[in-house]
Amino acid sequence: MLRQQARLFTRLTILADILTLGFAFAVAYAIRDQVGSGLQEPLEYLWVFLVIAPVWFYLLTRYGFYQSIRRLSPFDILSRMVSVHLVGGVVVAAIIYFLDRDQYSRGLYLLFLTLSFLLLCLQKILLKIVLGFLRSRRLNTRNIVVVGTQEKAKRFCHLIEEHKDWGLEIIGFVQVAPGPLQSQVEGIEVLGRFDDLIDICKSKQVDEVVFCISKDYVVDAEPYLQDLEELGVTVRMVMDFFEATFYRKEISLFHNELPILTFYPKAFEAQQLFLKRMLDIVGSLVGLALTGILFPFIALAIKLDSQGALLFGQERVGENNRIFRCWKFRSMSVDAESRKEALLDRNEMKGPVFKIRDDPRMTRVGRVLRQTSLDELPQFWNVLKGEMSLVGTRPPTPDEVAQYENWHRRRICIKPGITGLWQVSGRNQVEDFDEIVRLDLHYIDKWSLWLDVKILFKTIGVVLSRSGSS
Repeated sequence: MLRQQARLFTRLTILADILTLGFAFAVAYAIRDQVGSGLQEPLEYLWVFLVIAPVWFYLLTRYGFYQSIRRLSPFDILSRMVSVHLVGGVVVAAIIYFLDRDQYSRGLYLLFLTLSFLLLCLQKILLKIVLGFLRSRRLNTRNIVVVGTQEKAKRFCHLIEEHKDWGLEIIGFVQVAPGPLQSQVEGIEVLGRFDDLIDICKSKQVDEVVFCISKDYVVDAEPYLQDLEELGVTVRMVMDFFEATFYRKEISLFHNELPILTFYPKAFEAQQLFLKRMLDIVGSLVGLALTGILFPFIALAIKLDSQGALLFGQERVGENNRIFRCWKFRSMSVDAESRKEALLDRNEMKGPVFKIRDDPRMTRVGRVLRQTSLDELPQFWNVLKGEMSLVGTRPPTPDEVAQYENWHRRRICIKPGITGLWQVSGRNQVEDFDEIVRLDLHYIDKWSLWLDVKILFKTIGVVLSRSGSS
């Protein structure tokens, strides 16, 4: 019954979204028709809406809008809706470009995207408010029995108590640990022991059973699953068996069969990685266009200043130990690598990084290229190939990685970047490699697309002011 109700609610939500999209499209047409000219009859644009509807349905599904939104904050709704309209807007715009680029109104399409975003956000937030109001009146709530009375069960209880708007209510605990039967946990009644679980579900109004057991008291739950299924009770299992401070955890089904608990060492999700890659592609194309404009002047300056190749390629370590050749405009003499060992005692960095402020191997033109960061322009090719990102961690050499401590190596679990948090944090003032790693790990743990955008703008300021360069 509950599952049928959920399916009905989902179908009604999908219908409401389609009607909202249709209303946004109609209003966009009416506004554009009033303030502009050159629009065709409304039916001429119907095919675009027939493209928009399935694309938006897929993206709204992908971003979790047809699951329960009780645990989504208004910020979650807004950020996910931004992703829906960014990805959907690009996909549909590409289709329009190839099928009807001359006749279709760009103003109409942009106005539709704006109205669709505003109306869908308003609809979802209002839905959340209405459902929260109903749940506060004890309507549309789900009764939960928690199996377990230890710390993990108490933590789960606290989480439910902190989010009353989810519409979840714990009506009792079931004790698994040996010893005398407790009367209460966190002020909620202990209904019995594990052997009494089925009888408890028969005598109480139970919608869900949540197994929240520590690894010290793991029980054989399989015999109970069939009985709970026959009773029509949803079963959930908290898989928090291991303490992993930095890992992001995710439960998924492998090939829709095997439940797998995954620990991610970085905060990036598939959708976020897709948007980051799109930003990399666009940024690298712009960067390569700028490189093409400046190339003749830089090439001439390098050739007139010193002998040797125009470009310098060096093996660097990329994501998860992948080796790639990182390209720069040559800023040092051709024998720079062979002279490095003689200069090791002048290294100004603490740790496995070699850096000298006034490096004697640097050419006159190379010094200017370093100060203006123009030597790094060829790295946009590495970004376009997918070996690097616009924003990331500094790409180390294999020799440097060989000297890393274990905790240092997490900085190479993502693609290296042309710029990063270290570069915009006063890189000339940072002389301890451990501090560089801490900045890199902070970037990994707190990553968002907005953080990348902020770092890119800060990088432009650093380059223009020539601060932090050497």
